[in-house]
Amino acid sequence: MSTTSDEENSDSIELGLLAGSDIEFRAETIYFLVLDRFNSGTPGKHREGDELFDQTHQDWNKYWGGDLQGLMDKLPYLQSFGVSAVWTTPLFEQVEALSTEETARAPIHGYWTSDFKRINPRWMNDPEEKRLFTRDDTTFDRLLTAMHQRHMKFVLDIVCNHSSPATRAGKGKLYDDGVLIADFENDVNHWYHHYGPTLDWADEWQVQNGELGGLATFNENNILYRNYIKDALKQWIGKGIDGLRIDTVKHMPIWFWQELNADLSAANPDLFIFGEWINSHPANDQSVKFANQGGMSLLDFGFSYAVQDCLGKGHPDGFKCVQDIFDLDWKYLGATELVTFFENHDMPRFQSLNAEPEMMHLALTLLMASRGVPCLYYGCEQYLHNDTDGGDDPYNRPMMENWEPTEATRTIGILAKERRRNTAVQWGGQWPKFVDAESYVFLRRYRDSRCLVALNRGPAREIAVENLEFPDGTHTCLLSGETVEIVAGKATFQLGEKGRCVLAVRGKRVRGKTVIRVQINGAPTHPGDSLALIGDCDELGHWDLSSAFQLECVNSNTWFGELVFDATAGKPVGYKYVIFSPEENSAPHREMRVVRRRLVIPGGTAKWRDRWEE
Repeated sequence: MSTTSDEENSDSIELGLLAGSDIEFRAETIYFLVLDRFNSGTPGKHREGDELFDQTHQDWNKYWGGDLQGLMDKLPYLQSFGVSAVWTTPLFEQVEALSTEETARAPIHGYWTSDFKRINPRWMNDPEEKRLFTRDDTTFDRLLTAMHQRHMKFVLDIVCNHSSPATRAGKGKLYDDGVLIADFENDVNHWYHHYGPTLDWADEWQVQNGELGGLATFNENNILYRNYIKDALKQWIGKGIDGLRIDTVKHMPIWFWQELNADLSAANPDLFIFGEWINSHPANDQSVKFANQGGMSLLDFGFSYAVQDCLGKGHPDGFKCVQDIFDLDWKYLGATELVTFFENHDMPRFQSLNAEPEMMHLALTLLMASRGVPCLYYGCEQYLHNDTDGGDDPYNRPMMENWEPTEATRTIGILAKERRRNTAVQWGGQWPKFVDAESYVFLRRYRDSRCLVALNRGPAREIAVENLEFPDGTHTCLLSGETVEIVAGKATFQLGEKGRCVLAVRGKRVRGKTVIRVQINGAPTHPGDSLALIGDCDELGHWDLSSAFQLECVNSNTWFGELVFDATAGKPVGYKYVIFSPEENSAPHREMRVVRRRLVIPGGTAKWRDRWEE
């Protein structure tokens, strides 16, 4: 095995060039924006007589003019503070009518799709560009090209559960590139469920088959629907998108998602997919089951609410609320791949809970340095919020106004850069070193890389911490430039009021002809145990236990490591896992199963995910 320094390898890491399957997204910083409210790149577009548009930006339920050109114009701004992936609200063609509710609404959010094979012409420079898949010179094509030239990724948002509610143009009219194929009010081919609204949210059948907010709910049992949605998504994948965020996943059965994700992964194995299970939480067994078996990652609502409680609402348990979430990471097969956030378009913004900029800085530091894939909500870096009606929908979707550097953009930029370069922040577990209501010290570690974070939401204080598992010496905070002395694993942090400290050590990256990122779940390890691979090749010691490849502990359910194959690249290997106990005279504990067989890809990087078997 060979290694190189981070600086020697930084170019390839920044490009994120991976081969094989199961794309790596944990180095990314995602920026989620409501496209209509971000930036208008075509302010002179003709909109006379458009009842769905409000140029005064006073009617929060109508379009305000943001578009893809506006996003393209602001790519340099986003990249200036480390954003590497952009997730926008859905781009699909929407029903062109106001809803029939007392407060008439337009689908500015993008979740009332009328045609999954066309793009909303409102997002484009020319309305004729809506037939996206008949040409390659549209605004969207230019946006993708511009992003990929900047080594940025694009995440497409989609809702598979429903189309549109009752509007002045009808309900649930669905088109296939302009051809009407389904109509909720004349559903001759059974494209929709017709069971009425969900009344009992504890009844899984109702949640999956009933209507959500009056929206026409698709019948996933209909193969016509399934083939249509898969075909549409494969065309978007063919355009070059890098990821999918999927809405309302709890409202459709898990078998549907397993089938859909398998087909989409076959179309592009290097596609990062994550879903929205509203109010997911590690204490919610159904959402955990979905995260482990649905074939995609999830948005981490448990983390979101813990950060809101601790830093937004001043919960008396403070940072203990946050650590309580991390203490349950063992329930997930991939806790470090959950998409973390603390605000979005469906909840009041963080600063509607607590407007102090210093609390936003603490929340951003926690988000960017913690396990998971961090996702920012547009404008948080500019302290954007409107507190009308408590800041809830639609007032959590104001128009972006400012684009200047702030302390928030500085914080995000520093920590996004560290995430890109520090494997401890990407892959390491979250190990608490000090936790009480007011302060939190935690360590991220992987191999010889480290990131040590100290946060304080209260008055200035001094905190002495031991067993830091951090190199001795004088270390400089990435955010403040102040120094911390660590001796024999001990340090005293002088944390100011609402203070922050982030220390980092970057180790050497693993390099080789083929690098396999190995993850194993469910091994019956105990504190002090080690877990390793043994196998029938040079890299795995030809079954010699003394040459076993050691993995890193992420949490009590997950072990991870990077295994380099040079001599065996492109060849089949046999292997299994073994546990070593530190107890004297304790025999190694091998998996009780036949030898696993895999074909090592001939070059590049891929993942192997396994579960321990007895």
